[in-house]
Amino acid sequence: MLKTGKLLRLRRLSLAGDGRHLLIPLDHTVSDGPIVPAGKWDDLLRALVAGGADGVIVHKGRARAFTPDILRSCALVMHLSASTACSADVDAKVLVADVEEALWIGADAVSVHVNIGSDTEARQLADLGAVARSCDAWGMPLIAMVYPRGPRIENPRDPALLAHLVNVAADLGADMVKTSVALPIDRMAEVVANSPIPVLAAGGPPDGSDLVEYATAVMASGCHGLAIGRRVFSAPSPAALVSRLSAVVHGTRPEPPPDGMPNDMNMAEYSTIVAGVA
Repeated sequence: MLKTGKLLRLRRLSLAGDGRHLLIPLDHTVSDGPIVPAGKWDDLLRALVAGGADGVIVHKGRARAFTPDILRSCALVMHLSASTACSADVDAKVLVADVEEALWIGADAVSVHVNIGSDTEARQLADLGAVARSCDAWGMPLIAMVYPRGPRIENPRDPALLAHLVNVAADLGADMVKTSVALPIDRMAEVVANSPIPVLAAGGPPDGSDLVEYATAVMASGCHGLAIGRRVFSAPSPAALVSRLSAVVHGTRPEPPPDGMPNDMNMAEYSTIVAGVA
């Protein structure tokens, strides 16, 4: 049985309370570099919250840097894994934070990245298991980001392989798993059917096609939500795109972004944000 603390935090990861999730990873600043100018971070967060994101995913230092009130209606997920594009092995991930730090910051959940098929898979699996143990002790939800990446992977979109990956996440103690989407997308239903925990679809369509159509197909396959970063924060209007994606995830009509505008923001400020913060 889950502890009360974990149950409450899991509830905060779904604004509608329907067990569906639209999470926006913003941890790319460690792996790839800046995604917006430093002075635009709060604006980007306000746009995502105004659009209806259920949560954002950031590293610990970034979580300390923005204005806390921005996330009054949006969950905070602290990412514990890191690597950079400059590494000799870009598939190697190491832990750079722990669950206790996430609690101190006020996070609603933590996430850990594991690349199955990589040369350092064993270390990453051990790290996931250790973090899961701490999460159980502290009542902290754990999102495992598990991908088929490395020299031993022939087809990263293979439904059987992805079904294996989501079960690795579940068996090692994750509460939710984010992974790649099978191709064709309708075969993602096989992955979901074999997963004992909720599955979040990562990224966007590999061919760069319409993101909302992709989200609709993914949710129709049975996924419990989306975790999309780059295609959102690099969009001309992140708030408007998030509003459309949120409507798909939660099965509601998309509302005009100003309906979700924070109470402490005037229309001029909001118009500036939705015009584009990237």
